[in-house]
Amino acid sequence: LTGLLSHIGLRDRDRRDYLGARGARFSIFPGSGLFKGQPDFVMAAELVETSKLWGRQCAAIDPLWAEEAGAHLVKRTWSEPHWSTKRAAVMAHERVTLYGVPLVADRVVNYGKIDPEVARELFIRHALVQGEWHQRHRFLATNRELLEQAEELEHRARRRDLVVDEETLFDFYDRVVPADVVSGAHFDAWWKQQRRTDPDLLTFDPTMLLHEQAAEVRPEDYPERWREDSLELPLRYRFAPGEQDDGLTVDVPLATLNHLDGASFSWHVPGLREELVVALIRSLPKQLRVSFVPAPNFARAFLATVPPGNEAITDALARHLRGVTGVHVPPDAWNWSKVPDHLRPTFRVVDDSGQVVAGGKDLEALKKPLRPSFEAAMASAAEDSGVARSGQTTWTFGTVERTFRQVRAGHEVIGHPGLVDEGSTVGLRVHPSQDEQEAHHRLGVRRLLALATRPPDLLDGLDNAAKLGLAGSPYAQVKDLVDDCVLAALGELVDLSEPVWDPDAFAVLAGKAVEELPARAAAVLDEVSRVLAAWREADRVLHGRVELAVLPSMNDMRQHLGRLVHRGFVADAGAAALRSYPRYLAALAERRRRLDESPARDLELMMRVEEFQRGWDQRMAALPAGRPPGDGLVRLRWLIEEYRVSLWAQHLGTAVPVSDTRLRKLMSSL
Repeated sequence: LTGLLSHIGLRDRDRRDYLGARGARFSIFPGSGLFKGQPDFVMAAELVETSKLWGRQCAAIDPLWAEEAGAHLVKRTWSEPHWSTKRAAVMAHERVTLYGVPLVADRVVNYGKIDPEVARELFIRHALVQGEWHQRHRFLATNRELLEQAEELEHRARRRDLVVDEETLFDFYDRVVPADVVSGAHFDAWWKQQRRTDPDLLTFDPTMLLHEQAAEVRPEDYPERWREDSLELPLRYRFAPGEQDDGLTVDVPLATLNHLDGASFSWHVPGLREELVVALIRSLPKQLRVSFVPAPNFARAFLATVPPGNEAITDALARHLRGVTGVHVPPDAWNWSKVPDHLRPTFRVVDDSGQVVAGGKDLEALKKPLRPSFEAAMASAAEDSGVARSGQTTWTFGTVERTFRQVRAGHEVIGHPGLVDEGSTVGLRVHPSQDEQEAHHRLGVRRLLALATRPPDLLDGLDNAAKLGLAGSPYAQVKDLVDDCVLAALGELVDLSEPVWDPDAFAVLAGKAVEELPARAAAVLDEVSRVLAAWREADRVLHGRVELAVLPSMNDMRQHLGRLVHRGFVADAGAAALRSYPRYLAALAERRRRLDESPARDLELMMRVEEFQRGWDQRMAALPAGRPPGDGLVRLRWLIEEYRVSLWAQHLGTAVPVSDTRLRKLMSSL
């Protein structure tokens, strides 16, 4: 082989011959023992040309033998130098030919010895700058953290011109790393000695990572945590237009979900607030929007005079714009669908283990489906602390704390303990909100009073006519009606007393109930007798055949009567509201009397009430099962009744001032 390097050949499977030196082609002589085997590489002792060029006395060879024997004659070419993370070196594809015969087609070789300058550049760019190196040098981790902090500033400010590019980082390493360091092994050997004398030589200076314009971004405009009351929630910023998590993301622990108010989050962070206000103004219908041009000027004026508060930013902005221009912006005029997604925070609800259980832009919409989950988390926390109790018939709760706090999974869980009415017993439960606590606690104290006092015999002394009048009610039995009268009387007693949170205060209230309950319950029963008489009369005049034109009004009045008087209405309404029932029923009767005279006018007034009645119905339907309405919803209910009186029976007067404006203001606050 050493003397016959020009007699080698590479098999060409397509042409079924061999490629030889300098482009020659030959075939193995038919008499050769290799004629049938046809190995990939052969050498021939002689090449004889007759009808074609034949190789005689052939032998199979390893191409590496030819490469070694003809090392001074082979030609080597390299292509595609690239960084190999696995080898921690720059590699390339090598091709070796001898007299034009390919000996090696695609061998991967270390490029550091071939072109040290290019290898060094690729090593610095990929291993040090881009971090494509499985090495744990401390400076690499430190530099990665510093770079992430700098990039975080771009995510917060939503800009791409704050962090230096890769060329700046390359130049930093290029000035320091020696010229002979072309691979991971070379670097490790050099750095092992260098770090002993200068361990911070390769650590970035934070100031070198940011351009001068980064000074325009103030840290206080883009806080790392959202603070609300005693809660601190981590914030994450991401500048990725079109992505689901583009903008601000707030991680909300499941157990604290119900304590957060979406209104405060509507103000967003200071750095994006002006952009948000501009977008809100531009989301208005054209007939309103034209009054606030140019929008950026109005936005800056608003933010300069109105500090962030607990109310929604749209409410504060509407009030400001009306004060400046006199133009009223209705609450439903703001079109959030036209506001860019990054100006609305994304909420991620996480459980105790840190797993995301839900997410979205609407915090209030997340609360309802997750209520069973965070109630379970609250109950678990209460059980762990021994706060929750059930099945009690006397005050065994000691002093009930108004607020319950426990740290779970690093977050403070805040609850509000209060009594709950369990029907025949009373329990103590931790509630998600103070409003819910107060609503349940009132009913729980009322039930405990009923268990602690002997009910008076309200039927004793009534004549048969009075008893017959009580029998004609929505209640299944007179006893149920009487029991409700007692509960209504006890409820008023609770409302007129200071809140009860300890056994001493309850003992005082129970003593007062023993003294006052007989008279109070009798007064409620007397009022209920008059209400039932008026109810039966109203029910009579609302039934029977009517003209088609008045049918919608008649149906509305029947529904109204059913809302006023139903099974359980006495305890549900309470003693105070029952005193207004005769007036409400009289107004209903007056409406029926006027209906035939002016059905069109009645429909007009009915539509005015429908706006508020529908709002109350929707809010009641949104309450979780078993939750009593809070004070706000109770006020709204009776204010709607007063509104009906003002529309159909003004001569009867109203208990409180009432108008469309007052009702809308109250509804918007709920």
